Amino acid sequence: MTWTTVPDLVRQTVEGHIGHVTAAHDVPGGENNDLAAVVHGQAGPVFVKAVNGVGRQMRWLRNEITAGQLAAGIAPAALFAIDADDWLIVGFEYAPGRAASLAPGSADLPVVAATVDQLSQLAAPGLRSMRARWEGCTWWEQLAEVNPAAVEGWDVPEAERWSARVPVLVEGDRLIHADLHGDQFLIGPAGTRVVDWGWPAAGAGWVDAAFLLLRLVEVGHDPNSAEAWAHGLSCWTLDRDTLTAFALYVAGLWGYRAVTVGGAGWASRAGAARRVAAWVLQSAAPSTLRSASA
Repeated sequence: MTWTTVPDLVRQTVEGHIGHVTAAHDVPGGENNDLAAVVHGQAGPVFVKAVNGVGRQMRWLRNEITAGQLAAGIAPAALFAIDADDWLIVGFEYAPGRAASLAPGSADLPVVAATVDQLSQLAAPGLRSMRARWEGCTWWEQLAEVNPAAVEGWDVPEAERWSARVPVLVEGDRLIHADLHGDQFLIGPAGTRVVDWGWPAAGAGWVDAAFLLLRLVEVGHDPNSAEAWAHGLSCWTLDRDTLTAFALYVAGLWGYRAVTVGGAGWASRAGAARRVAAWVLQSAAPSTLRSASA
């Protein structure tokens, strides 16, 4: 939906908080919301998100409200949040800026690093833990079941043994975004903001950095340079075995999503996680997990 096509109830609710609307433009790419728009009221622009119907999307939007409180000054704050009939309507402070480039040699990489370190210091009271979210999952086995060709060249039982270590390893009390990539960082005149907090969790302070290492490889870094970047972070406290286990777990998870959900994005992410997993295994002791086709 767009600002002009949402029900009157939504527009009237927003106007009740920001006054007469002088302009509005829809924000593309907001597939997790029924409305995503920058709306200009009497006090300036507000970023409005709205979801119709109780479900995962509404839960994710409520998570963004929570993140605005836990990561004040980094995540955009919720200025108002209204439940109206079956709608959740939230107005966030508007954070102008551009997406960060994670490409090799990008001048944004130090800015991203500083922001990740800053996030790693924040507590996550009341949030579900990464351990609880990831415990009991067998992504490699499920992937092998739904698409055997997707695991060709990999030792699935061994991948599962590595992956089984991960829930304990990611346990912690730090605030985790869990989906960081270049578009989630907005670099603007007032500093850097991190947006789209649909899946926050409590976990080890290195988790977001480990996710970003995989994303760096996805956009063109070789695994060695991506790990060198990660070693420059103060929150990078994991050893090589932990990185191996994490990369294998996420490769299984993202690989399963690539097969069951589809889309180039999931396939690209899964490929990056596999490249990192294969690289850390190759640089350690010989392993049957290694595959020339990985």
